[in-house]
Amino acid sequence: MLWRGQRQSGNVEDRRGIGGGGLAIGGGLGGIVVLIIALLLGADPRQLLEQTRVDGPASGTETSRRVNPQEEELKQFSATVLASTEDVWTDIFRQQGRSYRKPTLVLFTDQVRSACGNAGVAVGPFYCPGDEKLYLDFSFFSELQTRFRAPGDFAQAYVIAHEVGHHVQNLLGTMEQVDSLRGRMSEAQANEVSVRLELQADFYAGVWAHYAQQKGILEPGDIEEALGAASAVRDDRLQREGQGRVIPDSFTHGTSEQRSRWFRKGLETGDIRQGDTFSARNL
Repeated sequence: MLWRGQRQSGNVEDRRGIGGGGLAIGGGLGGIVVLIIALLLGADPRQLLEQTRVDGPASGTETSRRVNPQEEELKQFSATVLASTEDVWTDIFRQQGRSYRKPTLVLFTDQVRSACGNAGVAVGPFYCPGDEKLYLDFSFFSELQTRFRAPGDFAQAYVIAHEVGHHVQNLLGTMEQVDSLRGRMSEAQANEVSVRLELQADFYAGVWAHYAQQKGILEPGDIEEALGAASAVRDDRLQREGQGRVIPDSFTHGTSEQRSRWFRKGLETGDIRQGDTFSARNL
């Protein structure tokens, strides 16, 4: 990805080296283990975050942290990707007569406090609609390359674009509608709605990639990197690794094929009207 020399977003909040307080679920390592097990069983990360919500102001303390040149480059890269999403979604919203409200990207290490609650690194990157912020620990990028075997800077860009996709859903009112629906559904039905929500975020990431490609910032192999990331972090793989079997009714993010298909559809069309995963019969 040809990102160097491009505009960087100023909507980046760097909390690396600042503790976010103990996790409410057991705290410390125990809480992280609970989150890992729940995720492997197909739990919804947003629900996990809500369960760990703690009232009151943040009580994090700053710790000394040596500057890591590689992480500083990742910070610049992330700010550049975020700026690109800002440009794309501002234009798309303007064409629809809407105003795009830019989200904030929060960088953290180990754990962080958000309006949705406390979260550890085990949750992975996430978006909190309560404060309209994306949360990212750079260690996930390493995990993306080593554990999920999805290397490349555009795979990392996809991760950010996917979380921005959730922000778009929030601005369009989709998240609120989904939350209302899930409260009246069985667990299996609620999980299916969650899958559709995640696949739409994949589609929106593809829409961003469509316009990024038009602007000439993509290099050969970038699309393959993004597709690799979209297909690597999937329910069927996580469940097979965690419990040795796959339970489709407990899926919350979708299969490899589904995630790749919806990302590619956004990439090929660039038309957000084509991303109605909630009405689609075949995901």
